[in-house]
Amino acid sequence: MHSHAGHSHGDGHGHSHPALTASMLRLALGFTAAYIILLAVAGVRAHSLALLSEAGHNLSDFFALLLSWVAAYLGERPATSTKTFGWRRAGVLAAFINAILLVVIAVVIVASAVQRMLHPEPVEAGLMMWVAAAGVVLNGAITWMLLRGGRDLNVRSVLVHEIGDTLSTAAVILGGWLILASGRQWIDPGLSVVIAVVIFWSSISIARESLNILLEGAPRGMELTSIDADLRAVPGVLDVHDLHVWSIGSDTHALASHITIADIPPSESTAILDAMRLMLARRHHIHHTTIQFESQQCALSDGCVLPAPHTHGPH
Repeated sequence: MHSHAGHSHGDGHGHSHPALTASMLRLALGFTAAYIILLAVAGVRAHSLALLSEAGHNLSDFFALLLSWVAAYLGERPATSTKTFGWRRAGVLAAFINAILLVVIAVVIVASAVQRMLHPEPVEAGLMMWVAAAGVVLNGAITWMLLRGGRDLNVRSVLVHEIGDTLSTAAVILGGWLILASGRQWIDPGLSVVIAVVIFWSSISIARESLNILLEGAPRGMELTSIDADLRAVPGVLDVHDLHVWSIGSDTHALASHITIADIPPSESTAILDAMRLMLARRHHIHHTTIQFESQQCALSDGCVLPAPHTHGPH
């Protein structure tokens, strides 16, 4: 049995602009750090657990932004003899660490809220509302910036944070108004529980997706059976086996497979390889492929001139 391998590596797919992304993340880092200080000081002065929860929420955002900025920087570093795909998974790893950090923060907030409900404290609702209003403007601006920045998992994990922050900070404004209107102090710890649920929900989806990439699972939305069927439909392909599809980074997918073809010269098999590469790129957005061709054994092919040998010893 002969075998010859075809390798294709294409990069003609839509990457975001990492330099632009890195500069935006750096700007967002500065804004977020300033707002965390404001939230912490105001939270202590207003006796507001909701504001302190927001400080915790924003602290997790700060780490998320920091990790994402480092990942964006590392992701631009070229491949080496030891890191043959470069540092593309750095962003995915950052997203996973960030998601785990969020789960811990959510649990701490809920524990603090239960404690506050058992031992209520009066809250300065006016200060609470002003600080939250500043947060809505800030988080809204960062969200808008990141929406223009990129679509990879790393940036998206930060984006989910910022959208969650904008919503939960808006809820703090509403909570402050309700405390002023009704005088019910339990609204403040109640709000912090809602914030914790938002944090927890946003972190689980990011953790699941990033872990799937780290464990080399099939990319989200890709069906192996569909890819297999499309490969078999390429003219000249007789069989497909040892098919593997995985993600190198959040926006870079790879495929490796053994393909059985007739016993034809390499000049003809190149056309089959090109057809498969084109199909995988267009239909499945897979641009990194390693395909090994195997010639069909003569015993199984009617077109063989020589019969397959029937010796049983080693060849």
